[in-house]
Amino acid sequence: MIIAVIGGETSSSDEETAAYETGLEIARRGHVLICGGRQGVMREACRGARNGGGHTIGILPGEDRSDMNEFVEFPIVTGMGFARNTIIARTADALVAIGGRYGTLSEIAFAFISGRPVAGIGTWALSLPSGELAPIASCRNAREAIDYCERAVAARE
Repeated sequence: MIIAVIGGETSSSDEETAAYETGLEIARRGHVLICGGRQGVMREACRGARNGGGHTIGILPGEDRSDMNEFVEFPIVTGMGFARNTIIARTADALVAIGGRYGTLSEIAFAFISGRPVAGIGTWALSLPSGELAPIASCRNAREAIDYCERAVAARE
């Protein structure tokens, strides 16, 4: 399974800890991590996955690899800016959103458009104009988030 970890390039220490633990949990369970490949939540998720013996894919927004973090194993250079978020959402089987701002919000939206499940750790709480809540599974930690991703993907198959 490929699991995306999405979140801000600028992040709090709590968000970075959650990202590291999520990357580690992804690797421990034998999954592959995909992310935007830069700093903050992305870096810490990649660091966790690599420290856990896992693989990391970074979908980079720029024209070259100069802005990728040192824990990206497989960089994909897009030159697409934030438009690369759709690649992340469509490539992942499930996503874990940690914190984040508007770039993360766009990835969550692309995930829903693509029918991908989203787990959240301290991230957006969204509702439709009808008042219906967007289906972001609120999780307390990495284990809960990856458990949710695995169950949700299995239910789709």
